Amino acid sequence: MCGIVGCILKTDKAAPVLLDCVQRLEYRGYDSVGIATYSSSGISIRKDKGKIDEVSEELHLEELPGEVGIGHVRWATHGLPTRVNAHPHTDCEGKIAVVHNGIIENYKELKDELIGEGHHFVSQTDTEVIAHLIEKYHKDGLDLEAAMNQAINKLHGSYAFAVISVDEPNKIMGVRKESPLILGLGNGEYFLASDAPAILQHTRRIIYLADHETFIMDADGITVKDREGKVIDKKIETIKWTPEMAQKGGYPHFMLKEIHEQPEAVKNTLFEVSDIGKIVSEFPQFKRITFVACGTSYHASLVGKYLFEGLLGLPTDVILASEFEFSEKAIDPDS
Repeated sequence: MCGIVGCILKTDKAAPVLLDCVQRLEYRGYDSVGIATYSSSGISIRKDKGKIDEVSEELHLEELPGEVGIGHVRWATHGLPTRVNAHPHTDCEGKIAVVHNGIIENYKELKDELIGEGHHFVSQTDTEVIAHLIEKYHKDGLDLEAAMNQAINKLHGSYAFAVISVDEPNKIMGVRKESPLILGLGNGEYFLASDAPAILQHTRRIIYLADHETFIMDADGITVKDREGKVIDKKIETIKWTPEMAQKGGYPHFMLKEIHEQPEAVKNTLFEVSDIGKIVSEFPQFKRITFVACGTSYHASLVGKYLFEGLLGLPTDVILASEFEFSEKAIDPDS
């Protein structure tokens, strides 16, 4: 699970604000961090794997100039945790920078297509595809917003991302699709984040984006549009939580938060029994199933064992990941 942030300020102190914001997303887990800011000299990017404080001290993240910027904390999905794979990612010329949370399911096909057209990739990530797609359509003559929308039409998956560009400076634009993204309104300053705790230190006036909504923010404000490109008058909500309470969802402590989250958690994990047949039909024929898991995933696998054995009649084993290497249970080609 990654986290993205962004800001447009009245001063050239975007970097320390971005750093503060990403530090407040540490609870999401991370293996690398990076920020990009825009100034008169163009887009400046500093990023690396490691703890936020250590990367910040080594690379002097707070010293990046600019009133506009985006930031990211990464938990690796596509590509190893390395400096090259850390966000932000850019296009071929370094004129477009992107931070992204989610998964682009068809990135390999898109990447192959773009490489065939002459684009040069430097990372193993799915995110880099977004920057190159926007570059492609921007070079075809579309403005940045239209190029971004054209890129969105090519993407399959769940994602939220934010973009800055030297060709349309002092702007941030992006989209939400099945991945959380909120916008914040300060006193002539504007913010974005994957979650409220990241920006509550700077504003409590929040816009919650819905799926398929895009946004553009600049020094004059925020514009939100639906998937057809129609401007939406979004409700601005005021959060009364403190930054500390925000991580607890407004509850006085985490125990109450988790208790009250249980109905929604159960709802989110419910599925139709018929769905199992659909899932299994997508796999080759097999005679046995083995779950290898640990922690809460191990307990979920125990539930899965009863489902697969009871509903499908398939022998099913559940093995702790730490013990799998030493297990005597055979894993044959039909498993």
